[in-house]
Amino acid sequence: MLTDLGYGALLLAIAVSLYAAMASFFGARTGRGELVDSARNGVWVVGGLVTVAAAALIYALVSHDFQVEYVAANTSRDMPLTYLLSAFYSGNPGSLLLWVWLLGIFGMVLAVQNRNRNHEIMPYVFAIIMAVEAFFLLLILFLANPFAKLTFVPTDGQGMNPLLENPGMFFHPPTLYLGYVGFVIPFAFAMAALITGRLGYEWIRNIRRWTLFAWIFLGLGNAFGAWWAYKVLGWGGYWGWDPVENASFMPWLVGTAFLHSIMIERRRGMLKVWNMVLIILTFELVIFGTFLTRSGILSSVHTFSESGMGPFFASFILSSLAASVGLVLYRLKALRAEDELDSLLSRESSFLFNNLILVGAAFATFWGTVFPLISEAVRGVKITVGAPFFNQVDGPIFLVLILVMGICPLIGWRRASIQNLVRNFAFSAGMGLILGMGIRTLIGGGFFAILGFSLCGFVIASILTEWYRGMRARHRTRGENYLKALGSLVWANKPRYGGYIVHLSVILIAIGVIGSSFYNTEKEANLANGESMTIKQYTLKYEGLLEYPTESKQITSATLAVYNGGEFLGRLSPQKFTHRNHPEPVSKVAIRSNWREDLYVILAGWNDDGTASFKVLVNPLVSWIWIGGVTMVVGTIIAFWPDRRERVWPEAR
Repeated sequence: MLTDLGYGALLLAIAVSLYAAMASFFGARTGRGELVDSARNGVWVVGGLVTVAAAALIYALVSHDFQVEYVAANTSRDMPLTYLLSAFYSGNPGSLLLWVWLLGIFGMVLAVQNRNRNHEIMPYVFAIIMAVEAFFLLLILFLANPFAKLTFVPTDGQGMNPLLENPGMFFHPPTLYLGYVGFVIPFAFAMAALITGRLGYEWIRNIRRWTLFAWIFLGLGNAFGAWWAYKVLGWGGYWGWDPVENASFMPWLVGTAFLHSIMIERRRGMLKVWNMVLIILTFELVIFGTFLTRSGILSSVHTFSESGMGPFFASFILSSLAASVGLVLYRLKALRAEDELDSLLSRESSFLFNNLILVGAAFATFWGTVFPLISEAVRGVKITVGAPFFNQVDGPIFLVLILVMGICPLIGWRRASIQNLVRNFAFSAGMGLILGMGIRTLIGGGFFAILGFSLCGFVIASILTEWYRGMRARHRTRGENYLKALGSLVWANKPRYGGYIVHLSVILIAIGVIGSSFYNTEKEANLANGESMTIKQYTLKYEGLLEYPTESKQITSATLAVYNGGEFLGRLSPQKFTHRNHPEPVSKVAIRSNWREDLYVILAGWNDDGTASFKVLVNPLVSWIWIGGVTMVVGTIIAFWPDRRERVWPEAR
């Protein structure tokens, strides 16, 4: 009964969303306030209807309503509540319902935020949001109905894919979708600004926090995905340049460029066309990523089963791109810059260079991702592009990006003199050089590893130098002690110093990536009970296998005692298990982690005589990737926090 209610709510939601989109647009164009008010009410109705549909599916999942095909295919009676809830988005229909649910909620939030302001552009914002909502509702109702019913009622369901039965499932998809759907909002404001011609600072002010919100959640989604891959898949890595990984990484890169670029528009009235291009690209890449997950056109462990959605997504991407570009061309004269770049030696130019690097990295990733499709279309053979291509192409790009991150804080706006540059960069460059030479002397490494660590040292020194100068200035002018001066400095300019913390977090992640990529050690061994293997300073003694069943799985667990120079550190128990409905074995790795390195153990196989094969890795500095992710959240929260200076931003220029 509730599932019928959920399906009916979706049918009503698509009708109301189409009405709200058209009424909002034509009401604004014709000046009919009653149509605009009706459309705004429609936004609330759509949000309520998709919430009813989401609640109906959640109830079907937790109540084991196996007559619903989606419930039978993705859950079973032995699943705990957390995984029953995460099954909501484990399949294609449910994940699309999450899309429309989030967008419906965001529409209601916008209605509250803008009930007494932005009367000229909000009807167009709502029209665009409701049009996107209607598109996804069409996909759900006609191609991926989560409430479709079986002709019989199974006694139990198939259960979730064993790879998904992990805490990462509870965090990775929702954060990713919050980022994906969140970027619809700044795109809608940008298009509304183009339609109305209100191209001053108003639309930028309205979307700054929405962009930060979407950006950090998309970044968190990528980080949780990397953590999940590292902990579960049993290959020793955290990023494999999989097509769907790339699909979520590309809009994050372009969104990062957009966040930096709107700062220049706000301060100097420059790069207006560029900013429109960036937010259009971000939105289209979000839709492309959603399409890639569902089309089945590229092989990926992340994709759902092949469906007929590909042509619909392709049509939507092409039509929305054509309309967006058309609006930009229509308003091209109004988007002319109000100022010019004074010098290549300026913070504006470094920001622009930063933008070009980020977009270049996104393009290189896009090219590598779609190249199999291009090769198949041209030559009839699908040529797969693997991780070596992305490492060789994107790796140097990211090194240049790190360099620019160190330059930006130390270079002034408008024009900087050579003398100031030399004075500002001498200390930071020296610290980076000393760090690189120290690492080369103490632990060695190749050219790119040493260069990467040197650049990280340069950026850290640059940011800390900028902080010290601000603290010293407050100490001298206001008599504050340095600790209080630091807090006052951050609180007085939260966007700036929150951004610096985010930059530091990127460097922490880079340190983890460089360390684990260039200094990792790997070894394999086949051990009998009581035998040992050694890798670096660790000795692992095999103590035997244990095989046992649970209600839904058959588990094989090995035990290894871990020693460091004779000192007993503890035991690790890598496992493999098979689910009763999924015969493919799944690894559960054992990891001993500290701030310096991870000891990473995989049970590769075993024999009837009790011998077992192990793959063991020592991955240096991996923990700094996760520390960097936490630091990025802290920096974003500070940048997100209301700043008193925002109240004096001009409405338009």
